[in-house]
Amino acid sequence: MKLEVDGMSEARNATSVICSAYDSFFEAEKKIADFLIEHKAEAAGMTVGELAKASQTSDATVSRFCRRCGFKGFQDLKMALTRELLEEEHQEQEVTNEIDRHDLAQSLKNILANKIAELTETVRMMDTDNLETILQKLEHARLVQLAAVGNTLPVALDGAFKFSQLGITAVAETIWEAQTAHAFNLGSEDVVLIISNSGTSNRLQILAEGAKENGATVILITNNPESPLAQMADYRIITATREKLFTEEFWFSRVAATAVMEMLYLLLMAGMPDAVSHVRRHEKAISADKQVEKRKE
Repeated sequence: MKLEVDGMSEARNATSVICSAYDSFFEAEKKIADFLIEHKAEAAGMTVGELAKASQTSDATVSRFCRRCGFKGFQDLKMALTRELLEEEHQEQEVTNEIDRHDLAQSLKNILANKIAELTETVRMMDTDNLETILQKLEHARLVQLAAVGNTLPVALDGAFKFSQLGITAVAETIWEAQTAHAFNLGSEDVVLIISNSGTSNRLQILAEGAKENGATVILITNNPESPLAQMADYRIITATREKLFTEEFWFSRVAATAVMEMLYLLLMAGMPDAVSHVRRHEKAISADKQVEKRKE
C-alpha cells in the first residue's frame, strides 16, 4: 500500500516522506531510504539502475519503493529531490544534519532549519476540505476525548486544556486504563482525537476500536499514513518528521503534533462566535492565581 498523499505527491518534500514512512519499509527499502537520506544530491542525478546498485538492491525494489512513498515513479521522486535541493540552496544559512556539542551555533541552525522544514511540510500536506470537516466535528461534538500514550501524551493534555478554554467539553487522561474507559463510553455525538506519531500503538488501537464500535468519530494526528491507526481513523492529519536525520534509533519529536494542536485551537477560535468570551472567562478565573505568583516573585 502506498502512502496517502491526497494526490499531491509531486509537491511533497522527499526527505519528509521517507522519514515519516521509514518504519513501514521492508529491509531492502530501508537500504534505499538510508542512501537517499545520506546522498540526496548524488541520488538526484542517478538512474534506477545506479540507485539500485548504490543501495545494494534491485531495479524492481527501487520502483516499488517510489510507489510506496506515493510517487508515480522514479522520475517523480528525482524531481522532488531536485526541488528540495534547490530550496536548500536558497536558505540564508548553510545547514547540515549534524549536531555537534563542539559547534553549538551551527548545531542550533541545523536543528532550527529541520524543525522549520517539518512544520512547512506538515502544512503543505493538509487538505483544507478535510481540515474543515475535522473542525466541524470538533466544535459540534458533545464530548471530545484526546488520547495518546508515551511521548505524545503532553500534546493530548494540552489539547484538552485548549479546547476546554474555547467552550468545547474535552477530556484527556494520563492513565491508559482511564483513557480506554472514557472511549468505551463515547457515543455517536462524540469525537476521540488520537495523537500517535507511529500510529502503531496496540493500546490506542484497542481504544479506537471501542470508540468506533459505539459510533464515535475517530480523528488521528500521525506521522505514518500507512499505520494501523491511520486505516482505522475516520479522518487523518498527517504530520512530517525529520527526526531520523539527527537520531538513528530514537524518534521523539512532537513539534509537528504540537503545532497541529495549536492550529486547531486558533482555527476553532476564529470560527466559533463564543470562543473568545469563553477564553476571557477562563483567563479571568485564573488571573487571581497569576497575581499571587507575581507578588511572590
